[in-house]
Amino acid sequence: MHVFIAALHRPIKPTGVCRHAANLARCLAEKPEVTKISIVVGSWQKYYFETTFALDSNKIKLVDIEIKNSSVVRNIWFLKGLPQLANKLMPDVVHLAFPFPFLRAKFDAPVVTTIHDLYPYECPENFGFPQVWFNRLFLKQAINNSDGLPCVSQITADKLKFYFPNLKPQQQVEVVYNYVDFEGLETKAPQQLAEHSRFFLSVAQHRQNKNLDLLIQAYAELLNTNKIEDCQLVIVGASGPETENIQRLIRHFNLETKVSLLSAISDQELGWLYQKCQVFVIASSTEGFCLPLAEALHFSDRVVCSDIPIFREIATAQCTYFSLEGDAIANLSHALIQAIEHSSSSNRNQIKRFDKLNIAQQYLDLYNQIKSLAA
Repeated sequence: MHVFIAALHRPIKPTGVCRHAANLARCLAEKPEVTKISIVVGSWQKYYFETTFALDSNKIKLVDIEIKNSSVVRNIWFLKGLPQLANKLMPDVVHLAFPFPFLRAKFDAPVVTTIHDLYPYECPENFGFPQVWFNRLFLKQAINNSDGLPCVSQITADKLKFYFPNLKPQQQVEVVYNYVDFEGLETKAPQQLAEHSRFFLSVAQHRQNKNLDLLIQAYAELLNTNKIEDCQLVIVGASGPETENIQRLIRHFNLETKVSLLSAISDQELGWLYQKCQVFVIASSTEGFCLPLAEALHFSDRVVCSDIPIFREIATAQCTYFSLEGDAIANLSHALIQAIEHSSSSNRNQIKRFDKLNIAQQYLDLYNQIKSLAA
């Protein structure tokens, strides 16, 4: 089977969508039934796909496209250039790593689209107005034209059916979790941190639903009340709509030497951060899946997370949950202290559902089901 993964995307640094595309290719490459995987990226993405992600299987081929990195040019290419390239390469399945506009009739092979979240409907402030209207339009167009819709969690699948109650009966909606695979990874400290640093870790893009402002305020409160000492806060994530607000808060609380904002780090550096952090914390108000949470569980970190349905689905009973209701800052501060005082315990037996080979088989089953319906 030849799988064509469309991952051409705006960011000039790695993001969660890019990691999803790379991880999808890596897990599929483990299956003998898959003989070739073509990953289509923009020319501006090629370097970080080659250097950040371990795409070392001889089954995986990067195909970089030379176009202008603008929304208009990218969307025109999705509508015209992508189907031409896909039909030329003759894959068995076309897999869109995220929703974008396309015309199903132009593709010879079945098309599936990963649904990560329904943010354009749930968190329109992440995009701003009027941009969110285009995001909704593109999401709706991709959903309506896809043969299969793998969703990264049951919560996401439920929300998909809520916002799109009129899906066609033949469209295959399946829950396929993101997988975690750090086996054999040789970790190393990021240059910005000393080897023996003590720190809280959060991995989240700078978007409103991630509540990084809440995390910074809770961290500042713990420092001001002397409840923690000599413990930094490390936030790993791409810049976004909330970057300016985050930087303003850091200056307001005089945390310039205490808070480190990192982005575009390697898997080796990310693995080191998971291994060495005192507590991993994620304070989101909504998520589609949250791969960093699953990764933190893989490393048996002490985990603090907001008490929202998706985290109850993904996380384990060993995690420390806090409420976003009432005094959320105090709730998070208390949860961080509670987590520090408890020893970490292994979560690996409880997260087998994130195993790479299990995930690969689920995708293969979905592809074969869609192909049989199209025959």
